[in-house]
Amino acid sequence: MANIAIIGGGAAGAAVFGALLAHEAPDHLHWVTGCREGTGRGVAYGTTHDHHLLNVRASGMGLYADADEDFAQYSGRHRPGSRPGGFLPRRLFGEYIEAQLSKRLHHAQQRGRRFAVTPSMATRLRARHRGYEITLDNGEHVMAEHVVLALGALTPRPLRTVSERALASGAYVLDPWCLTERPIQPRRLIVIGTGLTAVDTLISASIRWPDIELVAVSRHGLLPFVHPLHPIDAYPQQAELNARLMACAGPAAIFAEIRRLFRAEQALDWRSVIDGMRPINATLWQAFTPRQRRQFLQHIRWLWESSRHRLAPEPGEIVQQLRDEGRLQVYAARVLEVDGEGPLNVTVRSRAKQVMTTLQADLVVQATGLDTAVGYAQHPLLSGLLQDGLAVADPLHLGVLAQPDGQLINAAGEVQHGLHAIGSLLRGNLWECTAMPEIRVAAHALAARLHTRSARQSDLAAAP
Repeated sequence: MANIAIIGGGAAGAAVFGALLAHEAPDHLHWVTGCREGTGRGVAYGTTHDHHLLNVRASGMGLYADADEDFAQYSGRHRPGSRPGGFLPRRLFGEYIEAQLSKRLHHAQQRGRRFAVTPSMATRLRARHRGYEITLDNGEHVMAEHVVLALGALTPRPLRTVSERALASGAYVLDPWCLTERPIQPRRLIVIGTGLTAVDTLISASIRWPDIELVAVSRHGLLPFVHPLHPIDAYPQQAELNARLMACAGPAAIFAEIRRLFRAEQALDWRSVIDGMRPINATLWQAFTPRQRRQFLQHIRWLWESSRHRLAPEPGEIVQQLRDEGRLQVYAARVLEVDGEGPLNVTVRSRAKQVMTTLQADLVVQATGLDTAVGYAQHPLLSGLLQDGLAVADPLHLGVLAQPDGQLINAAGEVQHGLHAIGSLLRGNLWECTAMPEIRVAAHALAARLHTRSARQSDLAAAP
């Protein structure tokens, strides 16, 4: 029996698997990656374009809490002239993940550590006596006492306002990362969304098709704010501010406290304050009531995400240049309908004047960000977990219900012992849990807990 199985071949899966490999233990590890190439990269770091940059400085990136070489050192060797405080290509971080994984696998083999890596896809997970049975798409089965779901981004679903005719036309694109593979140059491209994925899409399209007309539409029309070129000093009173924020009763009071600070200290760079909140974001979210969480998602989320998840300076400059040259128009509007057989007609209602307009585009790209609504996802493994009652969808469509330590809550409202999640599936529990700095810490802690539990179970099994 594989004592611990990790399902998911992206960066989160690589972080947990590598952290477990580092432990000296008699247990057997099994990593079900679901991919034959680029193991550990996932969607985030699988890009091959150097203009797709990390939105975290190199010095803040890493895969393991106890790595023998951090990303800044690696990039200094493989990209001469790069700065630890700079923003580097996501492709380079993907290469770093593969290099770190290769080292861990080599050292584990030398030590006789028991493990297996399979590129097959996990299609079903069933509870069995003292563990779980994982069914693979090649017909094989894996038994494990503990299972970690590190599934990453789910396959995006089309917006409800998109007609079947538009979807069948091929002019509506659900996967922004395959956009530039199209051989025919469109005259106008509309991107639905104005977040980080939308910006990557706009920049890729502007490079691939220099004469294209670009339009971005979102409910508030707010692009991500931009990081300063150089690192900024931390806010000196951040600890006192964080203590006040954690004493606030809900998101409205928190943002009122932040606004008071900015009014009182107008010379303060607001970005240092937002960055300084990073260690307490999960604690703040967990203190919200369900009603307060819903209020945050409806009224504050758009501003928070633009402020918290900022652009690197270089793509920020490119987007501004596209706007200055008139090649990019950004609309604050709600998408009411997408229809047609190509070109497509996109009907929107402006936020400011509530005026309806129909825009025509040769291509429409959906780049609305991470989809974690597991209750609607076309994902056999997750659908099976929900049907069998081993997992429950978060009521706000933010992944699955879980304990603070990542163990899932089942349909009976009890802890589903031995079934864990990491990364995007825990947004309902942690909110901020998809960035690599958070994943690295979470993977290290989860590996330590799993190692302790697995060792305890081994001792019990060996006892007379």
